[in-house]
Amino acid sequence: MADYHVLTRELQEEIEQNRREHWQNPYAFSDEDIVRRNPNHDHANLWRPAFVRDVEKIMHVPYYNRYSDKTQVYSFYKNDDISRRALHVQLVARIARNIGNVLGLNESLIEAISLGHDIGHTPFGHAGERILSELYHEHTGRYFNHNVHSARVLDAIIHRNISLQTLDGILCHNGELELQEYRPEPMSTFVEYDKKVEKCYVDETAIGRLTPCTLEGCVMRICDIIAYLGKDRQDATRLRLLPEKAFSAGTIGTSNGEIINNLIVNLIENSYGKPYLKMDEEYFEALRQAKTENYKTIYQNDELNSHYNEQIRPMFGELYEELLSQAESGDKNSIFYRHHIAYVNESNYSDKGDAVPYEEQEKNQLVVDYLASMTDDYFIDLYHYLFPKGTHDVKFVGYFD
Repeated sequence: MADYHVLTRELQEEIEQNRREHWQNPYAFSDEDIVRRNPNHDHANLWRPAFVRDVEKIMHVPYYNRYSDKTQVYSFYKNDDISRRALHVQLVARIARNIGNVLGLNESLIEAISLGHDIGHTPFGHAGERILSELYHEHTGRYFNHNVHSARVLDAIIHRNISLQTLDGILCHNGELELQEYRPEPMSTFVEYDKKVEKCYVDETAIGRLTPCTLEGCVMRICDIIAYLGKDRQDATRLRLLPEKAFSAGTIGTSNGEIINNLIVNLIENSYGKPYLKMDEEYFEALRQAKTENYKTIYQNDELNSHYNEQIRPMFGELYEELLSQAESGDKNSIFYRHHIAYVNESNYSDKGDAVPYEEQEKNQLVVDYLASMTDDYFIDLYHYLFPKGTHDVKFVGYFD
């Protein structure tokens, strides 16, 4: 029987009393303190407040559409009932806003970070991310991380004058690293932010030390884990990929609904009115245990990973080299120019300041930008278009297999 936890009566009464008195959380980030690269644009107004503008900018970036055909966990299944990345970012936003609402935080900032946090993710999920990072590092000595690239998409590829606070929350969201307590590390300038970004390209361990500069960013970061932890189990069960009784019964439960509810309750219980976000020891250990079980039974599945290594990895390699050759040639009739460079230039409408023209940036970076932007289907179709006699392919498990 499902076990859904609730807030203590004392805390519920405190929250209700605070609402009657119109209490405001002193640790919430204020719209008035928003920082943009170009402060002369995007002034807030009644119908488009500061961070609502970021939400809408992100949703109207052309790459936002591509969430719908990017792998969340399961790449090789034709099944409309399993999660794609488009659903994941919505779930993160919903869970994070639920917490933010009760804690009295800036919900629009939370939503902007949530909806933008995976916009730079590669096709084929984290396997695609690892493969692309290896190729990029082999060619340049630099590293690729999807959280860093998501910030790049919104700040350096499709210029939309997104705020420092939203970009930093996206940069620091790394959902693979759970903490029992999250304390924001304040940051107020793009000079600091740019240094933070650059470290991630040259130091492989830097993403493990990232901390959001707002409490809203901290909320979104833990909600990334909450959103996928139970949902990935739900999807695996639907695909019949799990052994019977794959997961142990723990404090936070085993089902998606239990995990979401119970972690939300514990976070609110331990964080209300505080300058940090925290779980108690028992819940944190249960979350870590659940995540370990997911790795063992889902993410490290030998059959799934063999498909990535045998087919997707060599396809990435061949595409990388061909696209790099096209980038270096400067041929404006090439696929690389017509389908990527021109696409990016046509998508930009805001003031780019003194930024280097996009096509003049380092060629490996441009190739990485293109590959990361692709949906799963686009990646496969491009491979077969450029390599009609290529020996690699992806065979999907169909609806009726």
